[in-house]
Amino acid sequence: MAKKASRKEITAIKVTQWLSDWKKIEFSEESFRREPLPYFFIFKMAASDLKALSGIQKRTTDGGLPRSSDFGIQRLHDKKRSALINEFVKYGYPWSELSESKRASGDFEDLRKPGWLPTSIVVNILDPEVMRPGQTVSENDRLLIKNETEDFVKILLPEGFSGRKWKPSAEYPIEVIDGQHRLWAFENEDYSGNFELPVVAFFGLDISWQAYLFWTINIKPVRINASLAFDLYPLLRTEDWLEKFEGPSIYRETRAQELVEALWTYSENPWFQRINMLGETGKPYVSQAAWVRSLVATYIKPWESRRSSVGGLFGAKLGKNQTVLPWNRTQQAAFLIIMWRSIEQAVAASKADWAKNLRNGAQESYLLSVDAAFGSTNSLLNTDQGVRTILNITNDLFYINSDFLKLSQWQIDSDNDITVAVESLEKNKTIVGFMEKLATALSKYDWRTSNAPGLSEDQRTLKLAFRGSGGYKELRRQLLKLLVSEAEPIGRSAKEVMKALGY
Repeated sequence: MAKKASRKEITAIKVTQWLSDWKKIEFSEESFRREPLPYFFIFKMAASDLKALSGIQKRTTDGGLPRSSDFGIQRLHDKKRSALINEFVKYGYPWSELSESKRASGDFEDLRKPGWLPTSIVVNILDPEVMRPGQTVSENDRLLIKNETEDFVKILLPEGFSGRKWKPSAEYPIEVIDGQHRLWAFENEDYSGNFELPVVAFFGLDISWQAYLFWTINIKPVRINASLAFDLYPLLRTEDWLEKFEGPSIYRETRAQELVEALWTYSENPWFQRINMLGETGKPYVSQAAWVRSLVATYIKPWESRRSSVGGLFGAKLGKNQTVLPWNRTQQAAFLIIMWRSIEQAVAASKADWAKNLRNGAQESYLLSVDAAFGSTNSLLNTDQGVRTILNITNDLFYINSDFLKLSQWQIDSDNDITVAVESLEKNKTIVGFMEKLATALSKYDWRTSNAPGLSEDQRTLKLAFRGSGGYKELRRQLLKLLVSEAEPIGRSAKEVMKALGY
């Protein structure tokens, strides 16, 4: 009989933190806030070992569901930030910030210093009984906890753990709550000597508590921008305690403004310089304020209502696993750019009478290269009601189809370059193909406003119903009713949305 492989052991201190008043806390397994253990552990570990056990690695879609789609645990990686930490560890400050020419000159050797990282990496050791979307930690890959005394435990690493190059057979046994960029700094093998990191480790800490810890460590002391935090840790977008305390503007309005600016500044989309950014009177464009309100009410909303299952694609939990779409600002902007571009192209290709009438009657010089059926003052698509409804419909159908379209699997290496994101998404035939089918279906609607020439009295009366706040709902209902007659998957999706909205 083969001898079982031995496990490397780490001695850890058990730290108890639990107050009787905490019994008043509302623990909820449904909200990913199960009651945690009353203690955590403190120990040291080689940086390369911790990196290997926590799966801090380049994001990839190879092999199916990417780990970064798992509740946003593996968060957005800023390569520049990790590169700076790497330089600091090797050379200390200020040598790490010197140019290559100054380093080579030999005049600054006295500026070399130790690059200490004395603050703890905060992690969660996965409870093998807890399922993450897709898989669990295999028995051989688990970290086991052995009680030694009241204050000390032994943490047993996986069987046959070999250090830097170790790979698990399924899920990684450790999740990093805070300190991911510090671990990324140890990606290269050009370090000599020993470099250990202090570690604070929770065991079986539910995912919502992890988001809470990340917030209290990084944002509460005002260390990083709050809006950026929602990219670094997507689950924060849906935390009810944060929504109630900070208010929706902490993420939603800021992100909406960023997306509107991206549409206004990116040249390859129909809204390039065609948004009234300053709210100036007399301009024939939808105002930035109206765009922001519409995005907050659609893509960035946490839910439609307590009675509806349709939430915001960028701001709610979605799919069968109820995970948050881990797209950053750049990906969100690229999605909206291509979506609107698809709609403008579909409208421009339309030979319907309504489209011909708008083109024949258009005299506006501001249209530039945008088709008049899309961008004239007599097109609903160039109004607050039209923009809001298109955002609603496209959000609704993509939200319903998030699993079918495998939205979580679209990832990019660049965090800031919209062009890179656009080019990457254009290659995703599943997502873009659905966009184009939806855009073609939407182009069949008569998008003329009530002021457009050539309308019959019945048509004009029908379109007058779109005025006022009730117009959003009515236009949305009419479009969904139109889409129901489309082939799969558009027709099926429209039926699901109508049912969810109670139409």
